[in-house]
Amino acid sequence: MIRHVRRTALFCLLLLVALLLNAVRIQIIDAHSLDANPANRRNSVLRYAQPRGDILVDGKAVTRSNDTRELLRYEQGYTQGPLYAPVTGYASQTYGTTLLESAEDDVLSGTEPMLAPFPFWNDLTRSRQPGGSVVTTVKASMQRAAYDGLAGRRGAVAAIEPTTGRILALVSSPSYDPGRLSGTGRSVTGAWTRLTREDTQPMLNRAIRQTYPPGSAFKIVTAAAALESGTVEDAYAPTGIEEPFILPGTRTRLPNEAVGCDRASLAYALRWSCNTVLAGLSVKVGPARMLRTAEGFGFNDAGLGIPSRVAASRFDTRMSDDELALSSIGQFDTRATPLQMAMVAAAVANGGDLRHPYLVDRITTADGDIVSRTGERMYRRPMSPATAQQLRQMMIDSVRDGTGTKAAIPGVTVGGKTGTAQHGVDNSGLPYAWFIAWAQAEDTVRPAVAVAVVVEDAAAGRADISGGGNAAPIARAVMEEALRD
Repeated sequence: MIRHVRRTALFCLLLLVALLLNAVRIQIIDAHSLDANPANRRNSVLRYAQPRGDILVDGKAVTRSNDTRELLRYEQGYTQGPLYAPVTGYASQTYGTTLLESAEDDVLSGTEPMLAPFPFWNDLTRSRQPGGSVVTTVKASMQRAAYDGLAGRRGAVAAIEPTTGRILALVSSPSYDPGRLSGTGRSVTGAWTRLTREDTQPMLNRAIRQTYPPGSAFKIVTAAAALESGTVEDAYAPTGIEEPFILPGTRTRLPNEAVGCDRASLAYALRWSCNTVLAGLSVKVGPARMLRTAEGFGFNDAGLGIPSRVAASRFDTRMSDDELALSSIGQFDTRATPLQMAMVAAAVANGGDLRHPYLVDRITTADGDIVSRTGERMYRRPMSPATAQQLRQMMIDSVRDGTGTKAAIPGVTVGGKTGTAQHGVDNSGLPYAWFIAWAQAEDTVRPAVAVAVVVEDAAAGRADISGGGNAAPIARAVMEEALRD
């Protein structure tokens, strides 16, 4: 009898061990795969069981969590959704997260370990902290000026503080309300369908995710290459580049919209945007030096994040001389985001030093305690201070009595460059109007802001009038707000 009891006890012990081993398998070995299983709603329920943290502009929250009292309890709301959509992105229970809502999701959802009172606290307790706050570098008045200036037209604005890299405005137009995508159900899927099917692409962040041919605004990069390489030693001396200019290896004449471009100096060519002079200089500089200078400004960098991912601006690594000539006046395959072109202006304004652009100033707990702060850092140095100083003066001349006069601000030193980019089959589309600029109060030693504006559907009678007439007034309004402090 005792023998049967022992066998039964041993069998029960083996069953217990098997149960324990199975529990270990489920809770430890298979935990990750089970957590990631789409059929497991536990993570979703936990994720939305507490309010999400806030994104702040000028110390005020532009997001808010709404209590739905449903299974997925809290939805993210937006106080001025269309205005700040290019900054915040959306946090959707159906479609996930984008932009800052994605890049700082761990902070906003409360899973970031730095929010916990002790190291490994979240892992040990399998809990999350109250959502932290993301304090942005955006200045509300500048964001509003850019948004109102575009007035619903397709385009974008990016503004940077040149000496620090702080992004002061980031606007894409037309925009949308991210709150329409926050929850679940037919209203959300219907809004998604409508937004994704609209021809104007309101969900496209044109400021950092869309690249355009930069047109004559790119001539600042070409001028920097010409000066840095020694191809031009005196910016005010005739270059000797004749008009008409025949693209190398072809019979194609490169036209000028400006007059007086024959053998014009670099300074004159930038002020009045002579295609022939800058194209001819680029061929003399050569593709290797042109590429080095363009990449010094940030072109071809696929890893740039602010922390949201920024689409890589492009300058071809291999080109024939005729392609180089066109690329160096912002046409052919050259493409740039508005943020990239703001970086070009910022480098000139800041004496040749280009700071890394960033959108998040600091991370705080729900109680306001600072967890981390974004440090200012050097990004690249595309040119010497001497070259930057010459380009500063040439950009000032362009605003004073060249193509950029509509950006002038009384009592303020403003430098700018207009641009119009042709596009479409046989250049049949309306040109993209560009304006890049920087502004510095006359009683200060540091520039206040660098800005880039692109307007997609800009009617124009001649090349740079479009940039000066459509984009420059928007840039001026944004710069005026930057100078109010």
